[in-house]
Amino acid sequence: MTSPKETPYVTGNGLARLIAAARNSWAGLKAAWRLEAAFRQEILLAVLLLPLAVAVPVTHAERALLLLTLGLVLVVEVLNSAIEAVVDRVSLERHELSGRAKDLGSAAVLLALLTLAGVWGAILLPLLFP
Repeated sequence: MTSPKETPYVTGNGLARLIAAARNSWAGLKAAWRLEAAFRQEILLAVLLLPLAVAVPVTHAERALLLLTLGLVLVVEVLNSAIEAVVDRVSLERHELSGRAKDLGSAAVLLALLTLAGVWGAILLPLLFP
């Protein structure tokens, strides 16, 4: 039996671990793109808003906030997809706790999108309506 700090999936240390982590991360992004329509929609949102975030005349801090909120939405969506995958892996049977876990993940995505809208509005609306 392995100790709590061990797992059979550890892939070495140093550079080998870094390479394995990068490979796993890339596989996760590919799975999100292939299997999650919401992730593809949020990538499209990021692709549309990214040029605006770069072009708009704002401070460096404001530009960073615009870009960070785009990233936040994608991060939360990937985590939500991971929660859904684990819940479905455990059981496809309907259960109150499974539903709650999925609803909470979905709520996190909603909060990230509302954060994006609030930050973008706070920064861009004064430029549009001085």
